[in-house]
Amino acid sequence: MIQKIIMAGCVAGLFLGAAGQAMAHFGMVIPSENIVTQEKKSVELTLSFSHPFELTGMDMTKPEKFYVMKDGNKTDLLNSLEEIKVMDHQSWQTTYQVNQPGVYHFAMEPKPYWEPAEDLSIIHYTKTIVAAFGADESWDQAMGLPTEIVPLLRPFGNYAGNSFNGKVLLDNAPVPYAEVEVEFYNQDGSLQAPSDYHVTQVIKADANGIFSFSCSRAGWWGFSALNEADYVLNNPQGEAKAVELGAVLWIYLDEYQSK
Repeated sequence: MIQKIIMAGCVAGLFLGAAGQAMAHFGMVIPSENIVTQEKKSVELTLSFSHPFELTGMDMTKPEKFYVMKDGNKTDLLNSLEEIKVMDHQSWQTTYQVNQPGVYHFAMEPKPYWEPAEDLSIIHYTKTIVAAFGADESWDQAMGLPTEIVPLLRPFGNYAGNSFNGKVLLDNAPVPYAEVEVEFYNQDGSLQAPSDYHVTQVIKADANGIFSFSCSRAGWWGFSALNEADYVLNNPQGEAKAVELGAVLWIYLDEYQSK
């Protein structure tokens, strides 16, 4: 496969308003919590395709795949999805009942999204990881997605200010010097970026595809590593166009609590 890292400026090619502000796309799989306890044994998962800091949504048709993996066993959740609105756009939601201790890896493969502003189709393989009832194993396992970010820091039980470490994989192989876009999910809309550059932050992995980023605030953080596929898809006019493959991972960081 010919691998090509797509520069962040190209990816963030959606322009809004007179200011011409560019924002990065993110597949989103956001659970109601990423640690399950005996007090609440179910997790509500919301699936969307959005600009998480600026809270600008896009319509997402029903995904191609949505499932959970635990101890190497996969459970299909696609038929459990119900259509909802997120950021006023078509999105999806389900509730998953957790019955056993374990580490649960949720993954979504969307249908290709045609982005005329970038002249390509977008497929973001998006995942998040939920721990249940004190289990702490297999959080660093790869799911075998066409592209993904494997956490090297346990992706739960972390505090704001911690540095997240991950490895970018494409076809199960590390991606040297991969560019990774990072956004905070500005869920309540209370934050404003001091400049366009601050909306989507960009870091670069090392020769082994490993990157590190310090998450300054409690909440959901999204990491997206982008590569160009070695195949093309037709646009709505029937023309063969490039495909952007995104490896997206969402993690949550907590504040310290007072006694």
